[in-house]
Amino acid sequence: MSIALGLLIVRLVVGLLFAGHGAQKLFGWFGGYGPKGTGGWLESIGVKPGVAMAVVAGLMELIGGLLFAAGLLTPIAAGLIVMTMLVAIVKVHGQNGLWSTANGYEYNLVLTAIAIGVALTGAGAYSIDALLG
Repeated sequence: MSIALGLLIVRLVVGLLFAGHGAQKLFGWFGGYGPKGTGGWLESIGVKPGVAMAVVAGLMELIGGLLFAAGLLTPIAAGLIVMTMLVAIVKVHGQNGLWSTANGYEYNLVLTAIAIGVALTGAGAYSIDALLG
């Protein structure tokens, strides 16, 4: 029971935060800039077309985060999270080194490890995957 509860806590925190980041990009919620603002920033770092890519990233974060939190299609949810984090590492944080104090990829790497770990372990007994499975 403690493993299942631990996995639930990890999935809820990581998944809902990812969904929140997706909502920032898609809807401008939680202090986000919406597709236009995020798209402008993406274009400034060389990701084009910015608005379309903001929508794609927002959907990956929103859908991946909600699925991860629910423990539904967990390997797919984790894959969406990992892909998003790999792009963040390559396009934004990688050139700054590891440590987050220098805007490095430390946090992205931790989230990637969590997503992969949960995908390999399974979502746990308190998940929709377990109910369906």
